[in-house]
Amino acid sequence: METTFCPPVEAEAATPALTLADVQRAFTRLDLPAGDLVIQPPDGTTLVNFDTNFFTTSTAPLSRTVTLLGQQVTIEATPSRFRWNFGDGKPLTTTDPGAAYPDLTVTHSYQRAGIYRASLDTTYTGRFRVGTGAWRSIPGTVTITGATHELEAIEASPTLMGY
Repeated sequence: METTFCPPVEAEAATPALTLADVQRAFTRLDLPAGDLVIQPPDGTTLVNFDTNFFTTSTAPLSRTVTLLGQQVTIEATPSRFRWNFGDGKPLTTTDPGAAYPDLTVTHSYQRAGIYRASLDTTYTGRFRVGTGAWRSIPGTVTITGATHELEAIEASPTLMGY
């Protein structure tokens, strides 16, 4: 009679499972850029009661690869919402990134002469995949506050010129 003994199975090191909360935490810690704010007219001066144009060129998704719990995770962050702070207490939130002249889609008219500090806050939505797996949405968003740009609103007076 033959007896066979099985060697004891070594307990495999338990690798913690990657959770959606882990990915969401990584998403909030990414070094995402503030959106580039473009103001037209471009010289830092605009007119009272004149449509000043605002837009951003920061609209493309950004991809970052991180290692979480030993797994390669690709996170894609997409600018999806923009908070235009015009510096006069009348902000505007849009999903529209605005457009360069002549396509004026995000404008603001200053009612009084003065110095204003305009800025753009960009909100990112995200999705991720582990390795080459399927893309999945990341709950929540990340908002990056942009730098301020000084803008002076001046009054203009029409002057009739003789021939």
